[in-house]
Amino acid sequence: MIAYLVLVHRYPEQFKRLFHAIYHPLNHYLVHVDKTSGKEISDDISTFLEDYPNADVLEPEKALWGGYSLVNIELRGMAKLLEIGKEWTHFINLSGQDFPLKTQTYIRDFLSKNTNKEFIQAHDQHKSRPDTMHRVHDMCFEFGEEIHRPKISRAFMRGITPFIGTQWMIVSRRFCDFVCNTETSEPYKKFYRNTFISDEGFFQTVMMNNDCHGEIMQDDLRLIDWVPDGDIKLRPRTFTIADATELIASSNLFARKFDLLQDDEVIDKIELHLSIAV
Repeated sequence: MIAYLVLVHRYPEQFKRLFHAIYHPLNHYLVHVDKTSGKEISDDISTFLEDYPNADVLEPEKALWGGYSLVNIELRGMAKLLEIGKEWTHFINLSGQDFPLKTQTYIRDFLSKNTNKEFIQAHDQHKSRPDTMHRVHDMCFEFGEEIHRPKISRAFMRGITPFIGTQWMIVSRRFCDFVCNTETSEPYKKFYRNTFISDEGFFQTVMMNNDCHGEIMQDDLRLIDWVPDGDIKLRPRTFTIADATELIASSNLFARKFDLLQDDEVIDKIELHLSIAV
């Protein structure tokens, strides 16, 4: 059984297509609609989910890129999913602009054969991404809808190695329970609260510095085409129908990102493929 957390901030119709594509009656689904998205989108999605007894809505908060709010939403989602069901074995986080490349039958079977594995990218930040060490050394503060980064430096956590990856993961219930409910995880939460882009390092650092996980696969099973984007350096390119062949042939379980308003044909193509693969 799988526990999904889906983060949505726009495009409710695209979210509904995603939800249908990942739906299985034995899974659990928790959806967070960004507090800034507006009442119309929030109400639309809440009404849609009323038809699914294994789906629920997480109390909204503002999700600010670069801020700890993204980590906090993930932690609250994990905690609520742990309370909702005791049967699920894997937690998967998605955005509303992701889409599966495999059927739920395939994904559930795959994870049932890999119960003791963590599908996450977690690399020693000192060695693999030294250019990002300023994220953990320079303090970051999230106020309202803004990120403040005053020139205040600090040492990293004593005796702990920082790790980094992406915000996407498929991780075990064991890890979710550890990071949500143990005293050991609290110092990490306190430190990363003032860390820039903490959602790309917090979970990795907790995992790699503690005995709270299965075998780490260094793979988040997402197909993402990272492209340059100014000061951010990299962003996920939006897939189009020209990418359909590559997407369908991929061994990854999910891909991002998609934009229904920019190109809906590629989603049509994947949906057709999944319907035939069932």
